[in-house]
Amino acid sequence: MLLDVDDYPVHQTPSPLAHVMGGHPDAYDRFWFNAYREDLFVGVALGLYPNRGVIDAALGAVRGGVQRSVYASGELHARETAVGPITVEVVAPMRVATVRVEAPEHAIRAEMTFTARTCALEEPRHARHDGSRVVMDVTRATQLGTWEGWVELDGERLDLGARTTYGTKDRSWGVRRLGEPTPAAPSRSTPQLFFLWAPINFEDAGLHVTRFEDEHGVPWSQTAATLELLAEASSPVDAAAAHHFRASWCDVAYVPGLRRASGAHLHLIDAVGASSVVALEPVLAFRMRGAGYFHPTYAHGRYHGQLVVDGEVHDVDDLDTTSLHDVHVQQVVRATWGDRRGIGVLEQLAIGPHAPSGLTGLLDGAR
Repeated sequence: MLLDVDDYPVHQTPSPLAHVMGGHPDAYDRFWFNAYREDLFVGVALGLYPNRGVIDAALGAVRGGVQRSVYASGELHARETAVGPITVEVVAPMRVATVRVEAPEHAIRAEMTFTARTCALEEPRHARHDGSRVVMDVTRATQLGTWEGWVELDGERLDLGARTTYGTKDRSWGVRRLGEPTPAAPSRSTPQLFFLWAPINFEDAGLHVTRFEDEHGVPWSQTAATLELLAEASSPVDAAAAHHFRASWCDVAYVPGLRRASGAHLHLIDAVGASSVVALEPVLAFRMRGAGYFHPTYAHGRYHGQLVVDGEVHDVDDLDTTSLHDVHVQQVVRATWGDRRGIGVLEQLAIGPHAPSGLTGLLDGAR
């Protein structure tokens, strides 16, 4: 099957571009953006699932104690980056992207443009197996930036300014569990995933920390690096603009009864052995179900027909649970790193046991 983009010299196998990752049903290619300040969080996800014939997208926002979302899912016929009322346009690769949403029936409209302020950091490849089955094999590029434009929530139009609204662009692709499960023998392993993701904007640099840990707290994938600010003439994919730490770890304090941080400290050791600590103070929480992650109906990659558009509204406090649908969270955080002051996000997903956190069951809350 040919696509019109097959005319570009971008092929990496003898197959046309429509034939992805050997036909694996869980192949995906996704944009994730967040935009934040202390009184607002906006999360945007748009994913293509070529071997399922599905494209879906969502925009979710927290403002004034309310989390509001619009979801769209449709059939994938080409490599478009639009579905229903939601569009992502790559204006300049790895530099500028625009998100547009026109869903007044769900009280959400937006036209917001992300401009990168750091290089794109290629995180280590995340690969995991369950016996012989591949359950994750993912490449992710993370980039810090600012937003301009506007978002309208329930009739309130909020202007976004490059000096006031920061954010992250996350491009990932590969294989991960999604959509309706494919037939297979039952897993013999205990469900477990501990994930921390912390991109932080400081005035003079970016900082990014990622951790996947097993139930004992041993990392199986990790990243810790400072990111230089992106000059107009420099390459946004210059690996030399990322300066990696020799070692890192994270201490998390939990809200009692929940799997959500009340605070955290990132411990860093640089290339010459000097240590430092970044203190993170949460100020606003967004449940990732608002962008489709673990959503009971609109989880990523599910087939809903030719086109479905829907929305939901929740009081933020109603989502403070340890249910699977709400346990995945990003929080806007104030960051203190020596004399530096910054703002960023702390993303957490903890399923199953994690000894350093005192978590023992599948979704039990912290003591």
